[in-house]
Amino acid sequence: MAGAPEIHKPTNVLRWFGVAVVSVICAWIVYQIFVNPGFQWDIVGSYMLHPSVLSGIVQTIYLTILVMVLGIIIGVLLAVMRLSNDPLLAFCSHSFVWFFRGTPVLVQLVFWYNFGTLFPMIEFGIPFDGPKFIEIPANVAISSFTAALLGLGLAEGAYMGEIIRAGLMSVDDGQTEASKALGHRPWQTFWVVVLPQAMKAIIPPTGNQVIGMLKYTSLASIVALPELMHSIELIYARTFETVPMLIVAAVWYLIMVSVLTVAQHFIEKHYSKGWRRQEQVDG
Repeated sequence: MAGAPEIHKPTNVLRWFGVAVVSVICAWIVYQIFVNPGFQWDIVGSYMLHPSVLSGIVQTIYLTILVMVLGIIIGVLLAVMRLSNDPLLAFCSHSFVWFFRGTPVLVQLVFWYNFGTLFPMIEFGIPFDGPKFIEIPANVAISSFTAALLGLGLAEGAYMGEIIRAGLMSVDDGQTEASKALGHRPWQTFWVVVLPQAMKAIIPPTGNQVIGMLKYTSLASIVALPELMHSIELIYARTFETVPMLIVAAVWYLIMVSVLTVAQHFIEKHYSKGWRRQEQVDG
């Protein structure tokens, strides 16, 4: 009995043409990197470990951590308020997200930096011209760092609120009912039962937010905060070596993002263990 005829796939001409085009483009980029004198790699190398650059990196990492901590705390509160049965809490949460997610972060940074023009003194006490218990000059309370933290942190809180809300909604309602049947209090149900299961849906977008925030901290240069980008700007404003200094910034951002990407991978892997085992059983 004769064997089945062999099926030959037609040659994909367009695919090979695409490979050729991409190869030529990559070769041209590599050629320019090594040959074009405008990159000035000697200057790039000399500034990679410059004290001002390293100081800017530390400030960038520090600001990113604080902004994400503030954003996550605000996000948890907003998500819980939005999912509550109280219409007032839900309205306040929705309004916060609507405002801070709807206005550009750059506008918020500049606004907080110029907050003193509206309120020269930050006062705590009885409103409507009542007695004041604490008075602080706005230019003292709202520094460049504080303006960056508030501008980035409040906006991040709005985004994290929606991410955490989506994660909480991904948990089956039966889990909450089972927790109540076991006699758990509401806060125990949330922290012990619901939130750990929601982490699988929360971690990936949160990792993306951390990586994005690391880069968004460069906006803080507009309020003269000495993070990485502002440190780079000060150097090339003095030396006029703009392109090599921008390459230094790009390389350091790529290094930090790569580290965060690896960390995100292992965190996602940790929170997906139970789900992967369940998928294998179901399969």
